[in-house]
Amino acid sequence: MIRLSVCIEMIFTEVPFLDRMAKVSEIGLPAFEFWNWSSKDISEIKRRKQKYGLQTAAFGVDSRASIVDQRATSSFLKAVEDSAKIAHELESQTLIVTTGNELKEVPRSQQHNSIVKCLKGAAATVEKEKVTLVLEPLNTLVDHKGYYLSSSSEGFDIIRKVGSPNVKLLYDIYHQQIMEGNLISTITKNIDLIGHFHIGDVPGRHEPGTGEINYANVVKAIDDAGYDGYFGLEFMPLKDSKQALKPIIDIAKSIE
Repeated sequence: MIRLSVCIEMIFTEVPFLDRMAKVSEIGLPAFEFWNWSSKDISEIKRRKQKYGLQTAAFGVDSRASIVDQRATSSFLKAVEDSAKIAHELESQTLIVTTGNELKEVPRSQQHNSIVKCLKGAAATVEKEKVTLVLEPLNTLVDHKGYYLSSSSEGFDIIRKVGSPNVKLLYDIYHQQIMEGNLISTITKNIDLIGHFHIGDVPGRHEPGTGEINYANVVKAIDDAGYDGYFGLEFMPLKDSKQALKPIIDIAKSIE
């Protein structure tokens, strides 16, 4: 079963943030997700989530710490603890983590080790709290110049070194098509290390069907590989949001 989650930071932006949850419910999708939580009205998100019968698929660990920096470990661990509490409040099992930008003056191997150290430190918390951290590589060619983690291969290496069932990779299909391509092979070979997906087409990060990615094939391959988590719809609609979501909803229904 394909489970879709709407990123309400990027979709249904024609209405105020909290009102977007009603829009998700109206089109019959089961879940929503968002970015960092500290600027959000968590109590109201919880109230509307319950009102509309939605699931909170994921949101971001609210940390200003860049985990490529070894000095950031303690502040990152505190951010994970605080975010886990919010995850319980919103009944979410997935927390998104980013690395921060590369430190030019520090060897990449040292930054790599710092990420592993931070995530290993956080593993005890998330295992205890029964939530999953998902580490997200981003593209550095178009949207996130200077970001440290751009390749899924390094991301998977980090996840293996951390060695926790509660620390996985967020595989953003849009970002990885830009950086690597070879989507289906890479994903299916590493499916056990992936805890969440993001969807957007290339170029432009718009809705599926506007670019070069064959989402019908990609999503079916992921489903066939046994993935049962959420696909986060994180793109900038070119059409009305409801119409922009229709192609991926149709793909999901065709696979079911």
